[in-house]
Amino acid sequence: MPIWEKVNLTLNEAASYYGIGVNKLRELTDGDNCKFVLWVGNKRLIKRKAMEEYLTRMYSI
Repeated sequence: MPIWEKVNLTLNEAASYYGIGVNKLRELTDGDNCKFVLWVGNKRLIKRKAMEEYLTRMYSI
């Protein structure tokens, strides 16, 4: 399945898709109020559409 069709992305997929480093994604998703992270046990997944909405609103990260 192509990345742009997936609902949730792993950190590596999201880093590749958005051009953001894995460490920066970890930093962004560490907060309790992060609306675009889904925790499955210890695994963090990025909600693709919510992340895209977040990035359109941000000036810099």
